[in-house]
Amino acid sequence: MEKQQVISAVQSGETALGIELGSTRIKAVLIGPNHQPIATGAHDWENRLENGLWTYRLEDVWKGIQHAYRQLAETLADSYGASLERLGALGVSAMMHGYLPFDAEGRQLCEFRTWRNTVTEEESALLTEQFQFNIPQRWSIAHLYRAIRKKEAHVPRLAFLTTLAGYVHWMLTGRKVVGVGEAAGMFPVDSASGTFHEGMIRQFDEILASESLPWRLEDVLPQVLPAGAQAGTLTSEGARLLDPTGTLKPGVPLCPPEGDAGTGMTATNSVAPRTGNVSAGTSIFAMVVLERPLSRVYPELDMVATPTGRPVAMVHCNTCTSDLDAWVQLFAQVLEQAGHVLPKSRLYDMLYHQALSGAADCGGVVSYNCYSGEPVIGLSEGRPLLTRQPEAPMSLGNFMRAQLYAAMAPLKMGMDLLLDQEKAALDRLYGHGGLFKTPNVGQRLMAGALNVPVSVMETAGEGGPWGMAILALYSVRGQGSTLEDYLAREVFAQAKGSCVQPLPEDSAGFQQFLARYKAGLPIERLAAATQI
Repeated sequence: MEKQQVISAVQSGETALGIELGSTRIKAVLIGPNHQPIATGAHDWENRLENGLWTYRLEDVWKGIQHAYRQLAETLADSYGASLERLGALGVSAMMHGYLPFDAEGRQLCEFRTWRNTVTEEESALLTEQFQFNIPQRWSIAHLYRAIRKKEAHVPRLAFLTTLAGYVHWMLTGRKVVGVGEAAGMFPVDSASGTFHEGMIRQFDEILASESLPWRLEDVLPQVLPAGAQAGTLTSEGARLLDPTGTLKPGVPLCPPEGDAGTGMTATNSVAPRTGNVSAGTSIFAMVVLERPLSRVYPELDMVATPTGRPVAMVHCNTCTSDLDAWVQLFAQVLEQAGHVLPKSRLYDMLYHQALSGAADCGGVVSYNCYSGEPVIGLSEGRPLLTRQPEAPMSLGNFMRAQLYAAMAPLKMGMDLLLDQEKAALDRLYGHGGLFKTPNVGQRLMAGALNVPVSVMETAGEGGPWGMAILALYSVRGQGSTLEDYLAREVFAQAKGSCVQPLPEDSAGFQQFLARYKAGLPIERLAAATQI
């Protein structure tokens, strides 16, 4: 868009704002009527380990949102001389799952327990058996069941259970709702009805009755809405929460809040059957939109949903780039001691490209990147670990390739169940997230590891908040169109990107690495169980 067109769109309220609260960054993206980004803002944050649980404090949520919004508004003013007073649409997304309970007065009942906690193994297994539906440890219902079984004091006072995206939306609009994709990470949804599975709700209510609790599950869960639905408007109080300066006016329509899985699907145009995407950042997960249900329950495969409610099989791994990032920081310190300082992006590019110079099987170097438990590989607690045979050449190329392969190995083990055992159809996988920022490297190695073509679009760097902004604009402009049609016709018709086919040598090398990785898992489990 030309400068004057941008100014006109901002002044007339034809823009849409997407805000996403990720694991390490809160990002806001403002798009114009052509769905292209106009301005962005961001705020870095980190989870805390408090009383043995990973959490974020709610005051930090608003501090981060306000900082990201302020940065976006300042960028807009500097670039276009425009003040952000009106928005055409708004949407909020966040990392999925977790446990965020409130009482009838809206008071938080305990710390926000994030997706990263792997403390609900027993509850997850019990619910999976009862429902005959895989309930991962990070899902809201698993955390609720744990709190019930531990007889935590706050449980009888529970009046509302939501996710981080659902909480922020509630504060902005007063509406207790979530999008169907986000809902599918709280409790199983019924793709036919587009809401929580009634039969399973009744089964859980039997548990509640046996505990003599004064509420039933439907009483405390949010309302479920599909993409395109109207989910309330920005209140005066909500506008002040976003923009304490008072410049932003209330009355903005909001779309249903979604999780980062739903925004990733939207941002990569992978909401139709036979499409899939892989998001690789702090965590890594792949999603495939299914043509038919799975033949049986797999603990390694989560059943979630697109923002319109289509069934999706997800392989979710808790850790992706955290250990790799730590090693890059170490290399940066080495360079500093030698009197050289490289920009962060250049250092990452240099090290990523070194991975392509390594042996296809990493030459015998094996890395485990587990910062926390990893249910896909049966690991209850994690320890970053690097191992090799004494004769294995410790070159920089082998080391970096092993770091990238470590991020992909648990994902591959889950995807094998989906693609090989279930024969799920997948025409192409779309990649997005930090692992794909360096051109060709992560994309090529991921294609070889999973043995499927991997595409990365030019817009992949915008990620989830851009996808959320698209969903917001769809909610006010997409009447009469399915989300699949809207994305294909209005958003991605002229999209550019690259597709990398798997190279035979990469696929064969990864299989050799994976064999060593599996053989060494007992070492990783022992390291996690050893206090050092």
